Amino acid sequence: MITVHHLENSRSQRVLWLLEELGLPYEIRFYKRNPRTMLAPPELRKIHPLGKSPIVTDGDLTLAESGAIITWLLDEYGNGRLRPPAGSPDDRRFTYWLHYAEGSAMPPLVMKLLFDMLPSRVPLLLKPFAALIAKGVQAQFLGPEIKRHMAFWEQSLTETGWFAGDAFTAADIQMSFPLEAACARAGGAPLPHVRAFLHRIHTRPAWVRALERGGPYAFAEA
Repeated sequence: MITVHHLENSRSQRVLWLLEELGLPYEIRFYKRNPRTMLAPPELRKIHPLGKSPIVTDGDLTLAESGAIITWLLDEYGNGRLRPPAGSPDDRRFTYWLHYAEGSAMPPLVMKLLFDMLPSRVPLLLKPFAALIAKGVQAQFLGPEIKRHMAFWEQSLTETGWFAGDAFTAADIQMSFPLEAACARAGGAPLPHVRAFLHRIHTRPAWVRALERGGPYAFAEA
C-alpha cells in the first residue's frame, strides 16, 4: 500500500492529487507544523533523514522529492497516463516543468516567506533593522524576481492553458504549488491565464477528492 506522509499546507497535497487522478489506493499519515517555526516536526526524520515533505513509502521503498515521486508513480502505475508521448516536444516540455517547479520557481518564494518572517524572529532591539533589511531584499531582489517568474507562467499558459502541450499532465500537478503559493501572496496581480489555470485545476474532481482527504489547505482559494 502506498503511504503518503502528509505535512499540512505543503507540497505533499499535490501527491495526494496525483494519486487521485490515477485512481490508486493509498493511505495518509498526517503531520503538523511547529506553530512557532512553521517547520515540519522531527517525526518526519524517522521516515527520511531530511524530514521534508512529501515522502511516500510503498513496501520497502521510501521516496522523497515531488519530482521524483511523480516520476516514480507514473513509471510504476501510470500506464502512459498524464504524460506526453516519450521523445515528443511536449515530453521535453513536461520534463522541463517537472524540474523547474522546485529548481527555479520555489527558491525565491521560500526566500520571500523567510524574509516576511524575519522581523518577528529577532530580538526586540533588532526588529527595526531586520524590518529594513527584509524590506530592502524584498524590493530590490525578491519582488522583481517573483514577478519575472509569474510573467513567465502567464506567457507559457497562453497557447493551450496547460504547461506541457494541449492536455492536462502531471507537469500541471507539479506546477500547481508554486502558482498557488505565489498567487496567494500576490493579491490581485493581473494574470488571467494563471488565474484561469488555478480555477480549472481546483474544479477537477480528483483535486477536490485530494483536498477532502488531505484536510485544510491554505492555498485552496488561490
